[in-house]
Amino acid sequence: MFELHPKLKEDTFIIGSFPLSLLLLNNDSNYPWFILVPQRENIKEIFELSEDDQTQLLKESSYLSELLQKNYRSNKINIAALGNVVPQLHIHHIVRYKIDAAWPDPVWGKVLQKPYSNELKSIVTEKLKGILKNNFTFKI
Repeated sequence: MFELHPKLKEDTFIIGSFPLSLLLLNNDSNYPWFILVPQRENIKEIFELSEDDQTQLLKESSYLSELLQKNYRSNKINIAALGNVVPQLHIHHIVRYKIDAAWPDPVWGKVLQKPYSNELKSIVTEKLKGILKNNFTFKI
């Protein structure tokens, strides 16, 4: 049975789910930072997913990336699957701007995390409700 890694539970908010993956919002308002987590047990790497799940993950990641690019008008979407701290497969989708605090470097460890206020979290959630239309179920 799939269970979200405790560190992801601690550091994120569950927004909802695609057919394969949970969509999480990282609790760092310095950047619009979303995470896809395939809802499969004991998976650490993309190649461990079935071929159908690999295809589905790519579709979900591409769909999310395109929506983020268009609706946040970013300079770049950083996509990464590191897994050094949290071994459960999860794919970061970070909206980047040339004016953000870490540009052009990776975001990890650049500035102190700035947790979301309830108001700002609601604004992000409402924005997502306006743009995530296909095969997505909100959980908040």
